[in-house]
Amino acid sequence: MNRMKLIALTFLASLSLSAHETTEQKRLAIAAQPEQTLFQPTYEPMEVHLVDHMGSDLTVVNAARVSFNKESNWKNGEENNLKKGDKGLIRYLARNNHWTPFGHAFATFRIKAPLFVARQLVKHTVGLCWNEVSRRYVTYEPTFYAIEQWRGRPKNMKQGSKGDPRDMSQDQAHASANHAIAQALTSYMDMLQAGVAPEQARMVLPQTMMTEWYWSGSLAAWARVCKLRLDPHAQQETAVIAQGINEHLKDLFPVSWSALVPTEKTSSANT
Repeated sequence: MNRMKLIALTFLASLSLSAHETTEQKRLAIAAQPEQTLFQPTYEPMEVHLVDHMGSDLTVVNAARVSFNKESNWKNGEENNLKKGDKGLIRYLARNNHWTPFGHAFATFRIKAPLFVARQLVKHTVGLCWNEVSRRYVTYEPTFYAIEQWRGRPKNMKQGSKGDPRDMSQDQAHASANHAIAQALTSYMDMLQAGVAPEQARMVLPQTMMTEWYWSGSLAAWARVCKLRLDPHAQQETAVIAQGINEHLKDLFPVSWSALVPTEKTSSANT
């Protein structure tokens, strides 16, 4: 047997031994390490801020009426006061999935949320643009999501949550999570202090770390996001962001938004 093969077999054997270590053995090994002073994490809630918007319900109306080379105006010249026929047109467009007129009105948000929420939402790409804080460039101390309540794992579902955890109290879950986050934060800050590249040091940070991003899109795109993420089967934390977007857009585009995202959809997400 040549030397390289012997080294490879020795390495695989060490991995096998490590994999068969019991949980108790691993805990004892960790407990035997010198006690470390940990950074204490800062916790924050999620936020949805409106940055800018373009267009109105009338924009949607006239994007549709241009097909007949026609244009409408506000009723009696009063801004945000649509004529009855224009309101009916918007409802018709939404009901029959004529979405392109809703693609001419836009909104931009700055959102703060934990990584696990951001990674679910970034999957929405059609009609949307996303620019996010990068920990390749920034090295300030990160903050973390303030989880209010831990939910249990359903017996007969592959995803989702229901009730309370089976064998862990809320206090125990909070304590366990806080310890894990503090350990990760301490490792991250120590690595930066020791000169480790930020693009690698960030790998130790947990999914609860808060991130921020600019998110811009058309009314049609936002409707797709909110209808999916306000569904009762969507993750509750993700629904918080969708509800924040919903609250802004129903004020900016009241007729269009009520036609695209019915009230019962947004109400069910709050129950």
